[in-house]
Amino acid sequence: MSIKVEKTDKTNELKLTFTVEAEKFDEGMKTVYKKTAKYFSIPGFRKGKAPMSIIERTYGSSIFYEDTFNEIVPEIYEKELKENNIEAVSRPEIEITQMEKGKDLIFTAVVQTKPEIKLGKYKGVEVEKIDTSVVKKELDRMAEKNARMVSVDNRAVKNKDIAVIDFEGFVNGVPFEGGKAENHELEIGSKTFIPGFEDQVIGMKIDEEKDINVKFPEEYFSKELAGKDATFKVKLHEIKVKELPAIDDEFAKDVSEFDTLKDLKASIKEKLVEDKKNQTKYQLEDAVIKEVAKNTEIDIPSGMIETELDNILKDIDGRLAYQGLNLAQYLKLINKSEDDMRKEYEAQASESVKTRLVLEAIVKAEKIEATDAEIEEKIKEMAKNYGKKEEELLENENLKEYLKNNITTEKAIQFIVDNAKIKAAKKAEKTEKTEKTEKSE
Repeated sequence: MSIKVEKTDKTNELKLTFTVEAEKFDEGMKTVYKKTAKYFSIPGFRKGKAPMSIIERTYGSSIFYEDTFNEIVPEIYEKELKENNIEAVSRPEIEITQMEKGKDLIFTAVVQTKPEIKLGKYKGVEVEKIDTSVVKKELDRMAEKNARMVSVDNRAVKNKDIAVIDFEGFVNGVPFEGGKAENHELEIGSKTFIPGFEDQVIGMKIDEEKDINVKFPEEYFSKELAGKDATFKVKLHEIKVKELPAIDDEFAKDVSEFDTLKDLKASIKEKLVEDKKNQTKYQLEDAVIKEVAKNTEIDIPSGMIETELDNILKDIDGRLAYQGLNLAQYLKLINKSEDDMRKEYEAQASESVKTRLVLEAIVKAEKIEATDAEIEEKIKEMAKNYGKKEEELLENENLKEYLKNNITTEKAIQFIVDNAKIKAAKKAEKTEKTEKTEKSE
């Protein structure tokens, strides 16, 4: 077995020429024959019992070539990459030069490799301190959540009302699919309908019927309707408004285990302060990483971005499964192709890859390591959280390598945060009302 490594005319790309001995290829053919013999029916032999030579004579010796290649090459490929310290970051482009029984197997694989990283300034980068404030917003959110809907019948529809309507849409006098509903609750001002629709509902009175004229946006997901003028016949049945509860001791009793608003506020503040602390930590880390990445030169191979895009789409597909959809169905619903979605997420994928490469470079530059004790501590946490046996997890070398990378990455992030210069954020002037609110909290 031999391998020849050559650089191509492209950055971070290698051409690998593999030569596999004829004996190994022939042994691979025998292995494939044993696995597939049961599928061959040869006259004069019971199914699956025909000798290899008879099958080759009947179908040609090349009948086993493709399966033999797939049988022996993956292990050879991975082994040679490892022994030659080649870190491939893309799927190989394979071209077979010679594949024949009794002869050496010769093939080439063109792969992209991890790029060289020129770290810029990563110690002492300047970022603004993350600013936060809280309790009143959370109380308002809780009040909104516990609001009740009250019908009003002595006035016309206003902004922020919930209008209960029947509607049917027409283009050129013809109704279109999905353009009809009864007793639909529409929050005026939510901008969930076609631009201009909600504005024309304002002023309608109960039991009033009205024709609403709108134009579908040029970029509307349905190509049949995009840019078309439409008329909706609308009838108003009911007007509802949100009635917010008074934020007092009774409210505290209704929405929590506390008897007083004061105790509820204290609890909210404690929780939100902790949440904000974590949020601030992640925002600060993100800001510092982005600043360091800005200073770093990397020519990212397209294969790394494509792999990251594969992972992003796989994650989206997994989340859609909870809604009873898959990615193909979702793309059909929003009238987009997978290529469209890949283009949308390309910048995010590129940033993600760059971040990972920068942190790996910092780990290397600062000789950051994960100790056995730290890895074991993480495994203990996992065993406890997932109900697994600690001993089993400790035997999983892939898991240990994964945890090792996570720990060193966390340390690298903490290193650049610890060495960053945090500037005070510019504070907007507070109104007298805001100051009074904060004092009351």
